Amino acid sequence: MIYPTPEQLSGEGKYNRYTLVIAAAKCARAITNEYVEQRAVAEKLLANKETDKSIASMIKKEIRDEKAVTTAVNRLKDGTYVIAEDTVPENTTM
Repeated sequence: MIYPTPEQLSGEGKYNRYTLVIAAAKCARAITNEYVEQRAVAEKLLANKETDKSIASMIKKEIRDEKAVTTAVNRLKDGTYVIAEDTVPENTTM
């Protein structure tokens, strides 16, 4: 993970690296699940001949073209995905 740096993601020292890794992993899992769901819908539409589009064109570009971890880190950076305060242990330090 080069950009953004862990320091930029940490929320001004609010979260340690472990918390960031866990958050990115959970977000990446959610993104992977989103991809699987969209692909299943696309395959079903193609199988039923309800569309003539390709499978790739029916899946969101963000989750189709980027790796899940890259997308997760970007979502953490831009605030689309946030770390819930109640999931962070009390004694987190950098």
